[in-house]
Amino acid sequence: MKIWQADFYRRPLQDENGQVLWELLICDENRQFTYEALCPQSAANASWLTSQLQIATVNQQPDVIQVFRPQSLSLIQLAARSLGILVEPTRRTFALKQWLKARSYPSQDSYDPIALEQPPPTPLPENLWGQQWRFAALNAGDLVDTFSQRPIPILNMPEFLLPINLGLASTISVPGVVIDGGRQSMQLARWLHNAYPVALDYVAGSPSGLVLTAGLVDRWIVATFEDAEVTTSAINYTQRKQLSKGLHFLLVQPDDSGMTYSGFWLLGDI
Repeated sequence: MKIWQADFYRRPLQDENGQVLWELLICDENRQFTYEALCPQSAANASWLTSQLQIATVNQQPDVIQVFRPQSLSLIQLAARSLGILVEPTRRTFALKQWLKARSYPSQDSYDPIALEQPPPTPLPENLWGQQWRFAALNAGDLVDTFSQRPIPILNMPEFLLPINLGLASTISVPGVVIDGGRQSMQLARWLHNAYPVALDYVAGSPSGLVLTAGLVDRWIVATFEDAEVTTSAINYTQRKQLSKGLHFLLVQPDDSGMTYSGFWLLGDI
């Protein structure tokens, strides 16, 4: 599958008439292919973008264009749709973000080309709450085999997050969170699948909580707690994530029988 990554957004640049400029950047996952173009803000629309994609795809056409910026997403979707190209929203546009950070823009000290506004976390809808949850851990060497061979309806294990590809020793303990969803288990798993989970973090406070980072900028409060024992477990969870290079997991199941699972995700602070 041929994957491109794209960003189309206003920059701290102006043309000779003082009009703000928008910049289109496109690259593949290895930056062996790159394409860039500028346009004045008055022309920054789906029609201009479509014409640029037509030029960029003269000799090759991707199967998917990945987009990390919410403000770029709808325009790129409109332009790509006319060419029959799928668009995937994802934070993990590593090559594109590296390229953006390496570029020189005016006011570089105050301008971060990959920064996105993060809204405050929102509680999960009440109808998705599980019966109970807990911290867990598995050795890196057992993680893939434990879940890859199970008949799990929703299974997300990206190649770049596999322990072997992160260079983790098989004995490293990979932390995770297990949610017993009861009757809502499958409904919760489907909701998570559509939300594109990225990471699940412990946030200290009054109360403390688990916050799910998902989609492009979304954050969701999965659980809150003040219990000292749970807080200690949460601190251990965070420390284990540091040792596992940010790798962790989320498992949703109907109950704790270990017989059936609804969804499993490898997550990463990457």
